[in-house]
Amino acid sequence: QVRLVESGGGSVQAGGSLRLACVASGYTLNYAYACMGWFRQEPGKEREGVVTIGRDGNTRHADSVKGRFTISRDIAKNTLWLQMNSLKPEDTAIYFCAAASRRLFSDWYIGSNYRYWGQGTQVTVSS
Repeated sequence: QVRLVESGGGSVQAGGSLRLACVASGYTLNYAYACMGWFRQEPGKEREGVVTIGRDGNTRHADSVKGRFTISRDIAKNTLWLQMNSLKPEDTAIYFCAAASRRLFSDWYIGSNYRYWGQGTQVTVSS
């Protein structure tokens, strides 16, 4: 059984930083077809793909977070990280960790391509 557990959310002022963690169990980050990502969702809006990382370490970012958010992983700890810098009020959302069971390429940002999801962690950025 795959389980993803996020942590690290909180409230910060604009310009601040947060680091989210996602600990995976039942899912190996260097699995042949592993692809993990971070999504976010604001109330009343659709879930949005933020950033993803494939087994080969290649990453893809949404334009809105390029240069500010960095995804990384610790395979030994089976943990995915999201370092968020220069946070803006529009980054306020619930952030979800997700894992796919196949490689993703240009379709990385589509939520339905991810099979497993965490429960989410709230990030609030005040101006």
